[in-house]
Order: sequence, then structure tokens, then C-alpha cells
Amino acid sequence: MAEGRPGNNFPQPRAEDVDRLTDHYFKRTKAAVQRFGDKTVTYAVFMRRPVIFTPRLAVDWLDAMAAVRNTRFTIDLCHKEGAWVGAGEPLMYITGSLAQLVDLETIYLQKIGPACVAAYNAYNMCVDLPKAAFIAMDARHCAGAEMAQIMAYAASVGSAAAKREVGAVGFIGNATDATAHYFGQTQGRGTMPHALIGYAGSTLRAAEMLQETFPNHDLTVLVDYFGHEVTDAVAVCRRFPEMAANGRLSVRVDTHGGRYIEGLDLALSYAVLERSVPQAVRGYRTETELRHLVGTGVSAAAIWHMRERLNAAGFPKAKIVASSGFTPAKCKTMAVANVPVDAIGTGSYLPEIWTETYATSDIVEYDGKPSVKVGREFLLRKK
Repeated sequence: MAEGRPGNNFPQPRAEDVDRLTDHYFKRTKAAVQRFGDKTVTYAVFMRRPVIFTPRLAVDWLDAMAAVRNTRFTIDLCHKEGAWVGAGEPLMYITGSLAQLVDLETIYLQKIGPACVAAYNAYNMCVDLPKAAFIAMDARHCAGAEMAQIMAYAASVGSAAAKREVGAVGFIGNATDATAHYFGQTQGRGTMPHALIGYAGSTLRAAEMLQETFPNHDLTVLVDYFGHEVTDAVAVCRRFPEMAANGRLSVRVDTHGGRYIEGLDLALSYAVLERSVPQAVRGYRTETELRHLVGTGVSAAAIWHMRERLNAAGFPKAKIVASSGFTPAKCKTMAVANVPVDAIGTGSYLPEIWTETYATSDIVEYDGKPSVKVGREFLLRKK
């Protein structure tokens, strides 16, 4: 069952919320059907682009609404959770009383479309970088707690599919306690914000504060605050050499796109990749791909550069966490460069083009008789 509000196990929105949240023409239809006689109908739900099937929150909500309304909805899932579904293929069929179903469409579609696209994005990111652990850091980019729940669930479904299919590490956790259970955790995960470094006055002192406050935890340190990514990363490793040697110390590279990481420029970025992965820059690359490879911010060259510098300083076991704009496209380019990254913090699996998340629900049967508007015959059940 999907989470509800604190102290309430009913999945959001609650029954009393439906009237004010549903499209008005559904309410008018409900009133007309109640006046002229109900029918048993079957809805087909579909999307106009390929997705990873992520139905649980919608199904849980429909089941809960059926219980509240003292009715029954038969929900036939056309695919297993986590399956790839092509554009236009029915996702599920929902059968029940038209008077009881018609005003629920707005809300159950909200729970299906965005989740399926986010899961698709998460899946592809995990498949492209199967050795990297992902952390879902999307909560601050969501439009409220309900969207954060949908996105966390979606990431877990996409990740699970990638684990099954290619043995990916996938998503190991997320940012908040509220949705950590989707990743088999009891608490959210996090490193340190830039604010702690500003408060401490230095990257090293912030690391010391965090380690003293949480002495039994692994340590992950942001290193871009002062623009001295390599210098500060090495300084922290020298301060905590045992943690670095045991793989319990990570440096998080989060350099913004307005500058290069310490020690790099465009020419040196090309040189770094030429030493480690020459094939990455010798094929045709779009401008976006080149930016991900050798541009400013957290590029493939930046990650390789950090790995080289840590190794040269005697810390080959210190880990690298990368963040900042890790979209599916960026992850694909990072895969081309075989980046030596241990973990990625991302919120960019959230759908980038929101119009692609629109799910549609059409009635395809009335009292068992097939009927659908012209052009949607592909939704009819296959006999």
C-alpha cells in the first residue's frame, strides 16, 4: 500500500479530496449517469511514448477508493511492474461502475504517467552505468510530498528492472526518510551541503565536524566550495588516511557549469581523456556530448582527473561521488568515457519534458460491449 498522510494509511488524495481535485466534466458525467442509469465499463490506460510500467501507486489508490465507496474495481495489468511498454500499448484495464469510476480518472492518471516516465529514465541511467550506485536526490525538485513519493517509487522500479536485466548496482537510497522504504532503507541518505562548508570556513574543517558528529558513519565530503577540488580532496584524505584506505571516505564532485574543476581547462581535459579513454573523443560527438566529456562542470574529464590525482597522492581506495545534472543523456556519455565513478547523486531522472508524462484513459467497453472513439481501436481487448 502506498504511503498516506502522517497518521493516515489512506493513499493521497483522500476520498474527501476527490470532488475538488477532479476535472469538472467528470463530475457532471457522474451526475448524469446517476440520473439515467449506471453501466459497467472498462477503461484502457495508455501512454504515447515507451515507458517502464510503474502502476502500484495508482492501483493502491483505486483499491482504497473502491473500499471507501463500497464497490469493486477489477484491474487487469497488461504487464508486470518494471516491464518495458511500447508507445500506445495498453498499460491496464480498469472495470467497474461508471458512476463510481468516472470522477477518479484525473487522479489515477496523475499517479501513472509521471511515474512510468521517471522509471524509464532511471532504468536507462542504471543500465548505462551499471557499476555506479545511484542516490535519488530529487526531493527538493518535486512539487510537494506526493510527487516526491511518486518519483521515489519510480526510481526504485526502474532500478530494480536494471538490476534484473544487467546486474546493475542501481539506486541504493534516496534523500528523505519518508520514501527511503522504496529502496529497502529506513532513513534517507546524504553527504553535506555547501552550507556546512561555508559555516565551517574550510572543507577540511567541515569534514572534521561531520566525522566528529557521526563517528561511526562513512564520510563523503563536498570539494568544490572554494574551487580547490583536488587540493581539498587530498587534504581530507590525508586527515583521514585510514578511512580513505578502507574505502570509507568519498569525495563528491559537484562543480557548477560556470568553470572547470581545479587543474583543468579545455586542452587539459582532452589530454586527460586521451590518456585514459582515447576512444571517447575520437568519434563523432554532438555539442552536448562534448560538453559532458570535456566541458566545464562535472565532466568525464573532471572525474578522470580526480581519480588520477587521488591515485597519485596515494589514495586509490578513496571513492568518487559525482553530482550536478546527471540526466539520462549525460549518463550515456559518461558510459562512453568509462568514468571511474563510484556513486552518482541525481534528481535528473525526473521527466524533463512534462508533456511526455501524460497518460490517457479511454472507455473501451460498456456493459461488456466493445466501443471506443474512432482512432482508438488499438485499445480494444484482444480476443
